[in-house]
Amino acid sequence: MNTVTMEKRDNIALLIVDNPPVNALSHSVREGLVDQMSACAADDSIEAVVVSCAGRTFIAGADIKEFATGPKAPHLPDVVQKIEDMEKPVVAAIHGTALGGGLEIALGCHYRVALDSAKIGLPEVKLGILPGAGGTQRFPRIAGVENALDAILSGRHVKAKAAHKWGAIDKIVTADLTDAAIDLAKEVITKGPRRTGEMTIDGDKYDQAFFDGFRKSIARKTRGYFAPEKCIQCIEAAVRLPLKEGLAFERASIGECFVHPQSKALQHMFFAERQVARIPGINKETPRREINKVGIIGAGTMGGGIAMNFVNAGIPVTILEVEQAALDRGLGVVRGNYERTASKGKISAEDVEALMGLFTGTMSYDDLADCDLIIEAVFETMDIKKKVFTALDTVAKPGAILATNTSYMDVNAIAQVTSRPADVLGLHFFSPANVMRLLEIVRAEATAPDVLATCVDLAKKIGKIGVVSGVCHGFIGNRMLAQYGREAGLNIIEGNMPHEVDKALFDFGMPMGPMTMSDMAGLDIGYLNRKGMDRADYETRATDWIDRVVEQDRKGLKVGAGIYDYDEGSRVPKPSQLVMDIIQEESAKLGIERTGKSDDEIVERSVLALINEGAKILGEGIAYRASDIDVVYANGYGFPPYRGGPMHYADQMGLAEVYAKICANAERYGDRWWKPASLLKELAEAGSSFAEYDRKNAS
Repeated sequence: MNTVTMEKRDNIALLIVDNPPVNALSHSVREGLVDQMSACAADDSIEAVVVSCAGRTFIAGADIKEFATGPKAPHLPDVVQKIEDMEKPVVAAIHGTALGGGLEIALGCHYRVALDSAKIGLPEVKLGILPGAGGTQRFPRIAGVENALDAILSGRHVKAKAAHKWGAIDKIVTADLTDAAIDLAKEVITKGPRRTGEMTIDGDKYDQAFFDGFRKSIARKTRGYFAPEKCIQCIEAAVRLPLKEGLAFERASIGECFVHPQSKALQHMFFAERQVARIPGINKETPRREINKVGIIGAGTMGGGIAMNFVNAGIPVTILEVEQAALDRGLGVVRGNYERTASKGKISAEDVEALMGLFTGTMSYDDLADCDLIIEAVFETMDIKKKVFTALDTVAKPGAILATNTSYMDVNAIAQVTSRPADVLGLHFFSPANVMRLLEIVRAEATAPDVLATCVDLAKKIGKIGVVSGVCHGFIGNRMLAQYGREAGLNIIEGNMPHEVDKALFDFGMPMGPMTMSDMAGLDIGYLNRKGMDRADYETRATDWIDRVVEQDRKGLKVGAGIYDYDEGSRVPKPSQLVMDIIQEESAKLGIERTGKSDDEIVERSVLALINEGAKILGEGIAYRASDIDVVYANGYGFPPYRGGPMHYADQMGLAEVYAKICANAERYGDRWWKPASLLKELAEAGSSFAEYDRKNAS
């Protein structure tokens, strides 16, 4: 099948790319564009060319099938150059999205027309690379340096209207795109080509101080990432060098990105996030239940945040509280969230009222009778949750899905208090629920396939990455977090101070260290949890010093004092002499000769604990894939995506080395916590990897 065909419209050649589903730039498309351009150049009856696409979108990027093997000639930069070098005007007709290489094709064209609903973007930075077919050179020339920095460094989709203001699109239409493109092509025959690559940039305006200031402005967002700096350097080259030299610099830069481990890690995350929705035993034929109305029990921070996700997707919500004051307070917080968004110009005042109109508050379970999905978001106490589900069982209509937002508890036990355990599962949202992308979808023993399938689809609809987990204490994320936190606490009691542990893990790429995170969450939560546990079930040496801190009424950031001190109104942690004294005393009480560890040792110990527990979770079938675990940790717990998640990170280390280090820790610290996962042992001895394990299970 020819993926690029030509139709003659009078003296205009209409090239049509048809490579479903997204017109990716496969080899046949690249070759077809080169061949058709050559044919148009040789045909004297053709005076201009229009490049258009069939289906729902313009060229939406590279062919991801070529990521592993690499593309073959003609290569995309040569295709773009072929288009730009045409002596006859070439017009791009853009609908849907023109992304990555698709936008670079459009930039190679001499003029661009777009539907008003279209979007453009250069998202390569999200894959650890940069636009490598002239995007970093041509986009600043036509759209402006500031706009190019914004688009290329964020990788975001830019709406056609904004792109038109920037100059990247010449004309916007609301309908009849092809006709409009042909009309423009006819208009510009006498003008001839207007080559983006021949445009110039005022170098005096964009001097070294300008770029240094820009680097400083994004330093927090890009901390630890390799590709953003290479993107900036390429845009600097566009300012200072002629096109040919700039393109050469771009090619060298993308080569550096391709061989950097971050590109492999970020591409792993790209595919992993698309893999999570593929659930064994569920396919397109699996029935789904309609979700037209949702009930939320609890209007606190979590309940309100969960409700916002559904309302934002246009799904009405009934939210239940036991007292009117709590209900009013919860809905007031929601309104405040929307009003802050409106104050930033992202939505209008009318939008705020429309969104709030989708909320219904109630104090009666009876008002949940017409809901298709009901999510419980009450206190993390099993007795309370069982009472809620017993009540729901009496009022929810047949076929309604009943979900618990528990972070740790046994979803099977919760399901068993109902007469319909097949309708019950866990939907574990992360705080703040209206912001965090991760949603753990917890399948209980009796959860029906159509319930699971419905919630996997629903996660996408509300803008979440839904990862399916089996039932165990803490599911995937919090079960692993316990091991990470334990080792951090042990490092402290054995010789390091909290700020040293936090700095080591922050420098590794975590958004904050574990002690800062504990202060933010509230130290009293873990304290109360431990008071309800048998001391034999957790590592007391890692937490007794924290319990003493809490008993000094230091509960964390919310009271201005926890593991760290905080100035009034500040969130910046400062080392506390009182806490350091407590740590020293507890070490002495335990007979520990304090020996500080290096940053590398601190990081290795915490990350190996994550990997080992992840391997246990995978071996037990709690997670379907190692890559699912990576998605959980990157999106819910701040593991740096440029390291690919803990399981990918382990593969990069080599599982034989990981296994050897964990065995050494078992010998050094005892095997209570460091017994190697049996799956890790098996894969290491076989010379295999978690990625290979995923591939075998998928086949």
